[in-house]
Amino acid sequence: MNKNELISCMASATGMTKTDSAKALDAFITSVTKSLKSGKEVRLVGFGTFGVSKRAATTGRNPRTGAAIRIPARKVAKFKPGKSLQATVNK
Repeated sequence: MNKNELISCMASATGMTKTDSAKALDAFITSVTKSLKSGKEVRLVGFGTFGVSKRAATTGRNPRTGAAIRIPARKVAKFKPGKSLQATVNK
C-alpha cells in the first residue's frame, strides 16, 4: 500500500474527504517526525512504538577495492510492533 492508497482507505473508513485524510496523515507524519527528532518515542497502544536508537561507529570495507572505511555513528529510527498488531499479522 502506498500513501495515496492509504489516504483513500482512510477516507472511506472515516467518511472524510481525501483532502482531509491527506491533511490528517501529513499531520501524523509530521508529529511523529518532530517527536523522534527531539529524542522522544511515540507509543500507540496496540499498534506499536516508534523510537530512535544510536548506532555506534564501525569499520567497513569498500566492496570494490577492499579498503577499510569508517562508518560514522548515527541515530536510526525504529518501529517495534505492539502485541495486537503482531498477533493480527501472524493469524
